[in-house]
Amino acid sequence: MCGIVGYIGSQQRAIDAVLNGLTALEYRGYDSAGIAFLDGETIITNKQVGRVQALRDALGDDKTAMTAIGHTRWATHGGVTIKNAHPHYNSDQTIAVVHNGIIENHVELRNSLRAQGYIFVSDTDTEVVSHLIDLYRRSSKTFQEAFEQALGQLRGAYALGVITAEEPDVLYAARLSSPLVLGVGDGMCIVASDPSAVMEHTRRVVYLNDYEFIRAERDGTYHIKDFKHSLPVSRKAEVLDYDATKAGKGDYAHFMLKEIYEAPYTLRSATLGRIRVESSTTKLGGLENVTSQLRYIDRLVIVACGTSYYAGLVGEYLIEEIAGIPVEVQLASEFKYRNEPFSRSTALLAISQSGETADTIAALKKVEDYGCLRLGVVNTVGSTIARMTDAGVYCHAGPEQAVASTKAFIAQVTVLTLIALHLSNGASKLYRPLLAELDALPKKAETILAQAASMKRLAKKYAHYRDFMFLGRGYGYPCALEGALKLKETSYIHAEGYAAGEMKHGPLAMIDPDFPTFAIATHSPLLEKTYSNIEEIRARQGKVLAIATEGNETIARLADDVIYIPETLDQTSPLLVAIAMQLFSYYVAVTKGYDVDRPRNLAKSVTVE
Repeated sequence: MCGIVGYIGSQQRAIDAVLNGLTALEYRGYDSAGIAFLDGETIITNKQVGRVQALRDALGDDKTAMTAIGHTRWATHGGVTIKNAHPHYNSDQTIAVVHNGIIENHVELRNSLRAQGYIFVSDTDTEVVSHLIDLYRRSSKTFQEAFEQALGQLRGAYALGVITAEEPDVLYAARLSSPLVLGVGDGMCIVASDPSAVMEHTRRVVYLNDYEFIRAERDGTYHIKDFKHSLPVSRKAEVLDYDATKAGKGDYAHFMLKEIYEAPYTLRSATLGRIRVESSTTKLGGLENVTSQLRYIDRLVIVACGTSYYAGLVGEYLIEEIAGIPVEVQLASEFKYRNEPFSRSTALLAISQSGETADTIAALKKVEDYGCLRLGVVNTVGSTIARMTDAGVYCHAGPEQAVASTKAFIAQVTVLTLIALHLSNGASKLYRPLLAELDALPKKAETILAQAASMKRLAKKYAHYRDFMFLGRGYGYPCALEGALKLKETSYIHAEGYAAGEMKHGPLAMIDPDFPTFAIATHSPLLEKTYSNIEEIRARQGKVLAIATEGNETIARLADDVIYIPETLDQTSPLLVAIAMQLFSYYVAVTKGYDVDRPRNLAKSVTVE
């Protein structure tokens, strides 16, 4: 959830490269930032609480170096203080370490190191790494041997960047269950948690796998080693397709608003080349190599976290209704620890925006030896999940910088719709109507975005409430869960999502004039039942803000306020409802004056369990 960057090259630009890379990674999570760089054979360290700009200001403009490592921290062990900020170093400050992940056996290692005279100055798990390397260096022939021995003692998840005054022309990095990429350019190497941090310098990248470390040198050469099996690794760089303009904020006030407004593009991009309305065909190239296996699956388990989990719930409804395949959706964070029956005719589908979600990766690792088909729906090309799965479908949503996921949800639900159609082999009566509707959705999305001014007015009306209920039935139920999540993570309003039929089973006790309800009341076979739930809320003086389909006059008499969306199929309604809910949550957060793109306590890419 933190971000690391390390740079080594033949020119004196390491500090700027690291600072710019850290800025690119701030969306992942942050509470402090730090840098260590070599000045001759001396390591200089600067650490600051807050954003990267505070670190940049503290350093000034007169610092140059050819080797540096840096870090943006999202606290896991120890409070938000300068002493807990990375980098961490050994006692004589000749070894500096930055770390993303969690060292699970840090208490055991800390106690052992203390017994041997090592003094700790921070509360972090990371500091044990620098002291452990130092311990092994006392008895090793080379620093690399000490580094490799230390790696063998660490349990948990880590991406590490390490420099030493002993070898000023070398940068070390290692990976286990936490993303790490190497950017390769002319006369330089740059390692980072995310490709976005290296793209300023190169598009040629090498992805590290688990149990691998890199020794990168100042002339741009690098060596990879599998430290689990003590074997050298040969891996060529691949060229990433990257458009820097898509990663920028443009003229929008926030990344979240920009990404909401990209919904029409997201819908088009997710279906481009994959549907042909005129011939009523679908083509998912990412699944072609497992076509024969897909014919024999009789159960599908979807694993995901957060917004991706709610997209998976929509996918459950879609795949069961359209393809007739039983589906279970499980939280990846729980799936790893369950002991449920799992046959070879069951397929596992992992959903993740970043492709680096630690819990979802753990779910995939759990079934490695099950002999079952592993599928992925991810947005980030080359990510860990994309490389772990047997087959999958990319979302093609482009970069998503805001912590609160918006267009990724749109893309994931669109892709899951395509997968449902693909698995149905055209047999579903919904096949042709859904193809036509997917083609029409981008225009309909634009009509919702055109209502931004009225959304803003509604947001100001409801922003002062401390609590909110989101209700929906059928396809509206996962939408209610996702809507509640968006509101709570951006505006810090306590919001709960419920299946509307569950109101009488407890939640109705919460309703009063100060507890408004966001009711999803679009056209569906269950609409009249939703009306009954709204009446129950009104009878208890609860206020109702509803999302309804254009032309619905009944809802105007039942609800205090209504947001209208264009007519669409029940199965595609989540894609339009989501856009409206995202806009509402965005404007509530703006009204309350919060940092919309970077909500407190949250990180974009959750790379620790």
